[in-house]
Amino acid sequence: MIRLAPSILSADFSKLGEEIRLLENSGIEYLHADVMDGHFVHNISMGIPVIESIRKMTDMTLDVHLMISNPEMYIENFANAGADIINVHQEACVDGILSVVKSIKRLNKKAAVTIKPQTNYTSVLDILEYVDMVLVMSVEPGFGGQSLIPSTLSKVFNLANHISKHNLKVDIEVDGGVNASNISDVLNAGANVIVVGSAVFDAPNKARAIADFNDIIYKFEENHEGIDFWKRRNKK
Repeated sequence: MIRLAPSILSADFSKLGEEIRLLENSGIEYLHADVMDGHFVHNISMGIPVIESIRKMTDMTLDVHLMISNPEMYIENFANAGADIINVHQEACVDGILSVVKSIKRLNKKAAVTIKPQTNYTSVLDILEYVDMVLVMSVEPGFGGQSLIPSTLSKVFNLANHISKHNLKVDIEVDGGVNASNISDVLNAGANVIVVGSAVFDAPNKARAIADFNDIIYKFEENHEGIDFWKRRNKK
């Protein structure tokens, strides 16, 4: 199943509750939250108190993307704050990504691993059997509003083929520069969790923007119903 995951970082935080209710009323099931520490990436965003506040406002699946150094130090805190999916960068795990993934699973949370645009997709192949999702960054992490880097979609395609070939149940998420004009390329590459930020929250009509994305997704799923890869993915 393909899911749209709006990035709450692009929302208007002065009316966060209202923004979250709009997403819920539009049928959104996944909410993406970017946590930045000013060290791993050159920006600072939200932390544990904001995640706790969001959790109190919604039952949507909360996908927490940790763009932080030494994420293993904070996993339990974010789990306790209400994260459903804890997403760590392969590049940030100095003690090895597998041990961090196993720590997330021990907390009964879904484990995801993220790779930057310059990181080879082969760096996560050995741990795919342990993770629930791989996030391929299609922009350099740290700032919203960037344009999607087209070459990153080849990594999505290669990951999707590997996952299909080995019959693994692993979602592929794409984050960065996705809009109505390129989401079909992202879907065709094999992604099934699509992060959108400014394309929704900066739109004159946010509900209409979400509806337009969902219409593209619906038509894509309808056209790919007979393809083995998507049939397996949609059984999840």
